[in-house]
Amino acid sequence: MRNILLGGVLAGALALGAAPAAQARDGIGPGGAAALGLLGGLAVGGAIAAANDPYYPGKPVYRAPPPPVYVEGPICHFERRETIDPYGDIYIRRVRVCE
Repeated sequence: MRNILLGGVLAGALALGAAPAAQARDGIGPGGAAALGLLGGLAVGGAIAAANDPYYPGKPVYRAPPPPVYVEGPICHFERRETIDPYGDIYIRRVRVCE
């Protein structure tokens, strides 16, 4: 980041030192161009700085896990059962069985 900033400052200093050979009378001068470049750089730098999220949530907080919850209810499992349809075909299906 420092190299980019230093390069921009050096490029701006070189641009200010080198005056153009011919200028139009109704254009802005080198000082006005430098001021506009400085303002534009500040605007772009502010936009880049605002894009970075400086929020840091802080240190992590460790808590004990909640106690287990036991639910009383029927005990269920799956079984495979054969069924025969009226045409004589045998099908094996999984059936839930609760006790």
